[in-house]
Amino acid sequence: MKNNKLVDPDSLLHRIRVKLYPSYLPKVEGKYIARTNNQKSLSIEEVCNSMRIRGGFDGNLKRLIEYIQLYYDEVAYLLCDGFSINNGYYSIYPNIGGTFNSTKDIHDRKKNPISFRFGIRRKLRQLFDSIAIEVDGLANTNGFIDTYTDVEENSVNETFLPGNQFIICGSKIKVAGDDPGIGVFFVPIEDPTKAVKATRIAKNLPSEIIGIVPPTIEYLLYRIEIRTQFSGMVDKPLKTKKIIISDFTIESA
Repeated sequence: MKNNKLVDPDSLLHRIRVKLYPSYLPKVEGKYIARTNNQKSLSIEEVCNSMRIRGGFDGNLKRLIEYIQLYYDEVAYLLCDGFSINNGYYSIYPNIGGTFNSTKDIHDRKKNPISFRFGIRRKLRQLFDSIAIEVDGLANTNGFIDTYTDVEENSVNETFLPGNQFIICGSKIKVAGDDPGIGVFFVPIEDPTKAVKATRIAKNLPSEIIGIVPPTIEYLLYRIEIRTQFSGMVDKPLKTKKIIISDFTIESA
Protein backbone atom coordinates (compact mmCIF):
# COMPACT_ATOMS: atom_id res chain seq x y z
CA MET A 1 0.00 0.00 0.00
CA LYS A 2 1.34 3.41 -0.93
CA ASN A 3 1.92 5.96 1.80
CA ASN A 4 -0.06 9.08 0.84
CA LYS A 5 0.34 10.79 4.22
CA LEU A 6 0.71 14.56 3.93
CA VAL A 7 3.84 15.97 5.51
CA ASP A 8 3.66 19.15 7.56
CA PRO A 9 6.00 21.68 5.83
CA ASP A 10 7.12 22.95 9.25
CA SER A 11 8.51 19.49 10.04
CA LEU A 12 10.90 19.55 7.07
CA LEU A 13 14.19 20.35 8.74
CA HIS A 14 16.51 19.16 5.98
CA ARG A 15 16.97 19.71 2.25
CA ILE A 16 18.48 17.36 -0.31
CA ARG A 17 19.01 18.83 -3.76
CA VAL A 18 18.89 16.47 -6.73
CA LYS A 19 19.20 16.56 -10.49
CA LEU A 20 17.36 14.26 -12.86
CA TYR A 21 19.20 11.91 -15.19
CA PRO A 22 17.80 9.81 -18.06
CA SER A 23 16.95 6.34 -16.83
CA TYR A 24 18.66 3.40 -18.53
CA LEU A 25 16.94 0.82 -16.27
CA PRO A 26 14.82 -1.68 -18.23
CA LYS A 27 11.15 -2.27 -17.42
CA VAL A 28 11.00 0.64 -14.97
CA GLU A 29 8.32 3.34 -15.14
CA GLY A 30 9.46 6.94 -15.52
CA LYS A 31 11.97 8.64 -17.80
CA TYR A 32 14.41 9.93 -15.16
CA ILE A 33 16.23 8.93 -12.01
CA ALA A 34 17.33 11.35 -9.27
CA ARG A 35 20.87 11.76 -7.99
CA THR A 36 22.09 14.11 -5.28
CA ASN A 37 23.48 17.31 -6.71
CA ASN A 38 27.14 18.00 -5.87
CA GLN A 39 26.99 16.57 -2.38
CA LYS A 40 30.59 16.14 -1.21
CA SER A 41 31.83 13.35 1.02
CA LEU A 42 32.61 14.76 4.47
CA SER A 43 35.64 13.70 6.52
CA ILE A 44 35.66 13.07 10.27
CA GLU A 45 37.33 16.46 10.73
CA GLU A 46 34.58 18.25 8.78
CA VAL A 47 31.80 16.50 10.71
CA CYS A 48 33.44 17.40 14.01
CA ASN A 49 33.84 21.00 12.89
CA SER A 50 30.11 21.05 12.06
CA MET A 51 29.43 19.83 15.60
CA ARG A 52 31.32 22.85 16.88
CA ILE A 53 29.75 25.45 14.54
CA ARG A 54 26.18 24.17 14.24
CA GLY A 55 25.79 21.78 17.15
CA GLY A 56 27.34 23.94 19.83
CA PHE A 57 30.12 21.55 20.88
CA ASP A 58 32.45 23.54 23.14
CA GLY A 59 35.01 20.88 24.05
CA ASN A 60 38.48 20.25 22.66
CA LEU A 61 38.00 19.80 18.90
CA LYS A 62 41.36 18.10 18.31
CA ARG A 63 40.68 15.58 21.07
CA LEU A 64 37.16 14.94 19.74
CA ILE A 65 38.57 14.10 16.30
CA GLU A 66 41.15 11.77 17.85
CA TYR A 67 38.50 9.95 19.93
CA ILE A 68 36.18 9.45 16.96
CA GLN A 69 39.02 8.16 14.82
CA LEU A 70 39.89 5.72 17.61
CA TYR A 71 36.24 4.66 17.76
CA TYR A 72 36.12 3.87 14.04
CA ASP A 73 39.45 2.05 14.22
CA GLU A 74 37.96 -0.16 16.94
CA VAL A 75 34.76 -0.65 14.90
CA ALA A 76 36.86 -1.84 11.96
CA TYR A 77 38.81 -4.20 14.23
CA LEU A 78 35.65 -5.76 15.65
CA LEU A 79 34.04 -6.07 12.21
CA CYS A 80 37.07 -8.04 11.07
CA ASP A 81 36.45 -10.43 14.00
CA GLY A 82 32.93 -11.12 12.73
CA PHE A 83 30.91 -8.76 14.95
CA SER A 84 28.12 -6.57 13.61
CA ILE A 85 27.94 -2.94 14.77
CA ASN A 86 24.70 -1.10 15.46
CA ASN A 87 24.87 2.59 16.39
CA GLY A 88 21.11 3.17 16.29
CA TYR A 89 21.23 4.96 12.93
CA TYR A 90 22.74 2.22 10.81
CA SER A 91 24.31 -1.19 11.25
CA ILE A 92 27.39 -2.64 9.59
CA TYR A 93 28.05 -6.33 9.30
CA PRO A 94 30.57 -8.60 7.54
CA ASN A 95 29.39 -10.65 4.57
CA ILE A 96 30.98 -13.64 2.83
CA GLY A 97 29.92 -14.04 -0.80
CA GLY A 98 29.82 -17.02 -3.11
CA THR A 99 29.09 -20.62 -2.17
CA PHE A 100 30.83 -23.60 -0.52
CA ASN A 101 30.56 -27.20 -1.74
CA SER A 102 31.12 -28.82 1.65
CA THR A 103 32.09 -28.15 5.25
CA LYS A 104 35.67 -29.10 4.35
CA ASP A 105 36.06 -26.33 1.77
CA ILE A 106 38.84 -23.86 2.46
CA HIS A 107 37.91 -20.20 2.07
CA ASP A 108 38.82 -18.92 -1.39
CA ARG A 109 39.17 -15.12 -1.50
CA LYS A 110 38.19 -14.97 -5.17
CA LYS A 111 35.27 -17.39 -4.96
CA ASN A 112 34.07 -16.17 -1.54
CA PRO A 113 34.87 -12.44 -1.39
CA ILE A 114 34.65 -10.61 1.93
CA SER A 115 32.59 -7.43 2.05
CA PHE A 116 30.78 -5.25 4.58
CA ARG A 117 27.14 -4.29 4.28
CA PHE A 118 25.07 -1.50 5.76
CA GLY A 119 21.50 -1.52 7.03
CA ILE A 120 19.34 1.47 7.99
CA ARG A 121 18.12 1.46 11.59
CA ARG A 122 15.10 3.07 13.26
CA LYS A 123 16.68 6.41 14.25
CA LEU A 124 17.62 7.16 10.66
CA ARG A 125 14.31 5.95 9.25
CA GLN A 126 12.46 8.31 11.59
CA LEU A 127 14.22 11.25 9.91
CA PHE A 128 12.85 10.48 6.44
CA ASP A 129 9.72 12.59 6.95
CA SER A 130 11.80 15.63 7.91
CA ILE A 131 13.65 15.73 4.56
CA ALA A 132 12.48 17.83 1.61
CA ILE A 133 13.70 16.86 -1.86
CA GLU A 134 14.30 19.79 -4.22
CA VAL A 135 14.72 19.03 -7.91
CA ASP A 136 17.24 21.32 -9.62
CA GLY A 137 16.18 20.27 -13.12
CA LEU A 138 17.87 18.03 -15.64
CA ALA A 139 21.54 17.19 -15.25
CA ASN A 140 24.08 17.68 -17.99
CA THR A 141 22.99 15.28 -20.72
CA ASN A 142 26.51 14.76 -22.03
CA GLY A 143 26.66 11.60 -19.95
CA PHE A 144 27.06 10.42 -16.38
CA ILE A 145 28.46 7.52 -14.37
CA ASP A 146 25.87 5.98 -12.07
CA THR A 147 27.56 2.94 -10.51
CA TYR A 148 30.93 1.22 -10.39
CA THR A 149 30.77 -2.44 -9.37
CA ASP A 150 33.74 -4.62 -8.46
CA VAL A 151 32.36 -8.02 -9.43
CA GLU A 152 34.67 -10.18 -7.30
CA GLU A 153 34.35 -7.94 -4.25
CA ASN A 154 30.57 -7.54 -4.74
CA SER A 155 31.13 -3.87 -3.99
CA VAL A 156 29.18 -0.96 -5.52
CA ASN A 157 30.74 2.54 -5.50
CA GLU A 158 33.00 1.55 -2.62
CA THR A 159 36.10 -0.63 -3.06
CA PHE A 160 38.03 -2.27 -5.90
CA LEU A 161 41.04 -4.50 -6.44
CA PRO A 162 43.63 -4.52 -9.28
CA GLY A 163 42.94 -7.41 -11.64
CA ASN A 164 39.26 -7.68 -10.71
CA GLN A 165 36.44 -7.34 -13.21
CA PHE A 166 34.47 -4.09 -13.07
CA ILE A 167 31.10 -3.01 -14.42
CA ILE A 168 30.40 0.69 -14.97
CA CYS A 169 26.79 1.73 -15.59
CA GLY A 170 25.59 5.14 -16.70
CA SER A 171 24.41 7.12 -19.69
CA LYS A 172 26.35 7.97 -22.88
CA ILE A 173 29.52 6.45 -21.46
CA LYS A 174 30.61 4.41 -24.49
CA VAL A 175 34.31 4.87 -25.29
CA ALA A 176 34.51 5.92 -28.94
CA GLY A 177 36.55 8.17 -31.19
CA ASP A 178 40.03 8.50 -32.69
CA ASP A 179 41.51 10.80 -30.05
CA PRO A 180 44.51 8.96 -28.49
CA GLY A 181 43.42 10.14 -25.04
CA ILE A 182 40.08 8.33 -24.93
CA GLY A 183 39.40 5.43 -22.57
CA VAL A 184 38.39 4.44 -19.05
CA PHE A 185 40.76 5.91 -16.48
CA PHE A 186 41.34 5.37 -12.76
CA VAL A 187 42.37 8.80 -11.47
CA PRO A 188 43.94 9.09 -7.99
CA ILE A 189 42.55 11.87 -5.81
CA GLU A 190 45.99 12.59 -4.38
CA ASP A 191 47.67 13.07 -7.77
CA PRO A 192 45.33 13.23 -10.81
CA THR A 193 48.36 13.34 -13.15
CA LYS A 194 48.96 9.65 -12.32
CA ALA A 195 45.76 8.44 -14.01
CA VAL A 196 45.85 4.78 -15.12
CA LYS A 197 44.02 3.60 -18.24
CA ALA A 198 42.08 0.33 -18.30
CA THR A 199 43.33 -1.48 -21.39
CA ARG A 200 41.23 -4.64 -21.08
CA ILE A 201 37.65 -3.75 -22.03
CA ALA A 202 35.28 -6.66 -22.73
CA LYS A 203 32.01 -4.76 -23.23
CA ASN A 204 31.59 -1.18 -24.41
CA LEU A 205 28.02 0.13 -24.62
CA PRO A 206 26.41 3.54 -24.08
CA SER A 207 24.97 2.39 -20.73
CA GLU A 208 27.49 -0.24 -19.62
CA ILE A 209 31.24 -0.87 -19.76
CA ILE A 210 32.83 -4.09 -18.51
CA GLY A 211 36.57 -4.46 -18.09
CA ILE A 212 39.49 -5.41 -15.85
CA VAL A 213 41.08 -3.08 -13.29
CA PRO A 214 44.67 -2.29 -14.36
CA PRO A 215 47.41 -3.76 -12.11
CA THR A 216 49.29 -0.48 -11.59
CA ILE A 217 47.16 0.95 -8.77
CA GLU A 218 49.32 2.78 -6.22
CA TYR A 219 47.04 5.17 -4.35
CA LEU A 220 44.11 4.72 -1.97
CA LEU A 221 41.23 6.84 -3.35
CA TYR A 222 40.26 7.13 -7.00
CA ARG A 223 37.60 8.60 -9.25
CA ILE A 224 36.53 7.05 -12.52
CA GLU A 225 36.93 9.13 -15.67
CA ILE A 226 35.56 8.14 -19.06
CA ARG A 227 37.14 10.14 -21.85
CA THR A 228 35.26 9.70 -25.10
CA GLN A 229 34.01 11.34 -28.29
CA PHE A 230 30.70 9.49 -28.11
CA SER A 231 27.83 11.92 -28.69
CA GLY A 232 24.95 9.49 -28.37
CA MET A 233 24.85 8.88 -32.13
CA VAL A 234 27.16 6.36 -33.79
CA ASP A 235 27.68 8.35 -36.98
CA LYS A 236 28.20 11.76 -35.35
CA PRO A 237 31.16 11.69 -32.94
CA LEU A 238 32.15 14.77 -31.00
CA LYS A 239 34.92 16.86 -32.50
CA THR A 240 36.81 16.84 -29.22
CA LYS A 241 36.67 14.36 -26.38
CA LYS A 242 34.46 14.89 -23.34
CA ILE A 243 35.33 13.76 -19.84
CA ILE A 244 32.70 12.09 -17.65
CA ILE A 245 33.76 11.97 -14.00
CA SER A 246 32.18 9.87 -11.26
CA ASP A 247 30.69 11.95 -8.44
CA PHE A 248 31.84 9.27 -5.99
CA THR A 249 35.25 7.92 -5.01
CA ILE A 250 36.28 4.29 -4.79
CA GLU A 251 38.95 2.88 -2.51
CA SER A 252 41.61 0.36 -3.49
CA ALA A 253 41.32 -2.61 -1.16
